[in-house]
Amino acid sequence: MSKQTDIRICEVEIGFEDHPYRTPLKFGGVVTTHCVLMNITIQVENGEGKQSGGFGSMPLGNAWSFPSQRVSFNESMAAMRRLGNRMAEMTRQLRDSGHPIDLMVDLEHRFLDLAVEVEKELDLADPIPKLCTLVTASPIDAALHDAFGKVNGINSYDGLGSDCMAHDLAHYLNDDFRGEYLGRYTSRQPKPRMPLYHLVGALDPLTAADIDQRIDDGLPETLPEWISADGLTHLKIKLNGDDLAWDVDRVCSVDRVASGAQAARGVENWAYSLDFNEKCQNVDYLLDFLARIQEKSPGAFERVAYIEQPTARDLKANPENKMHRAAHIRPVVIDESLDDFESLLLARELGYSGVALKACKGQSGSLLMGAAAQKYGMFLCVQDLTCPGASFLHSAGLAARVPTVTAIEGNARQYCPEANTGWAERFPSIFQVQDGTLGTGCLTGDGLGH
Repeated sequence: MSKQTDIRICEVEIGFEDHPYRTPLKFGGVVTTHCVLMNITIQVENGEGKQSGGFGSMPLGNAWSFPSQRVSFNESMAAMRRLGNRMAEMTRQLRDSGHPIDLMVDLEHRFLDLAVEVEKELDLADPIPKLCTLVTASPIDAALHDAFGKVNGINSYDGLGSDCMAHDLAHYLNDDFRGEYLGRYTSRQPKPRMPLYHLVGALDPLTAADIDQRIDDGLPETLPEWISADGLTHLKIKLNGDDLAWDVDRVCSVDRVASGAQAARGVENWAYSLDFNEKCQNVDYLLDFLARIQEKSPGAFERVAYIEQPTARDLKANPENKMHRAAHIRPVVIDESLDDFESLLLARELGYSGVALKACKGQSGSLLMGAAAQKYGMFLCVQDLTCPGASFLHSAGLAARVPTVTAIEGNARQYCPEANTGWAERFPSIFQVQDGTLGTGCLTGDGLGH
């Protein structure tokens, strides 16, 4: 049944921005030095004939979403750019009207077919992964939700009930959700403030002794400097996953340096998340790692809040990597593995106890997976993709509206601060860290809140 709030797409514009990183960022064995933002503006019309525009932006994180030994970094980036342009044209030609989630469910199937066409056109040695297609589509998804809210004069998170949606959650998930809508699993107001997870990358200096030559650009450069400047209480530690001694030493070293900095501030409680970027060969590596951390640094062990995707993202191909024992120690969340509801259900069977939502996988999918995770009592977090500017506002808004998410990841201020120019001045509480937290209470405007 159609709603007066349903939107029809009138026009789509696409653009790209290139931004160098301040310092290199290493994850999953890959070093990245810049980001490419894909920006989408969509003009829509609702059932009352009103028109308005929406905006979406997201980094094309090819190193993360399209890892390959046979497709180079430049080739995968070129594929994402071409795919993005083709997606924008396909979205422009869409004649259906509906809620943004219904439009995106339809478009996603078409986008996956587009990805096959692009990989054939470019003669890529490996197929474009579904995750890569989701990342490329995410600015379109964001722009649709933003335009939907703006044309109807509401915050997009207030358009997730039966008054605006034609289908309940069972239509998208399964019968466990019969009669339920997304409004049940999102908050009507954003959390006022949320702690920020600061990234400690594998290449990042911990102390001044680790720096050969300072950047001297006015920003902190060592971990104690960042902790002191921003009052940090949450740290995300990037690990290798294929060098147990290094991983154990890295966590113990971070904890030793952080403990000194926190003691100087009089702070007794802080937390870590640990990210292996799926590089652990098996769950035994993770269990051995945790046992050694507990032995060598009990304080560091107690501060571990959760663990991100320790083993390979292809769950079907690696069913032996069951996480039950590890998840009994700390929440273990799927990240790279999560690209649809089926993957969430499979992850639960394999013992994963948590879900990482990411704005870069799409607003629609993130909302649906967030509802499913809450329904099944799973740990929830919202993670980053070095999202600057509007993409970080989008990610922060998602974290602030999903009730059980307790913190925000954000590292563009560390690695790509120039891309925040303009946005930081408009939304100072989101981009200026105070006592380790960000002020998310400002994200209440029409659309996605910004």
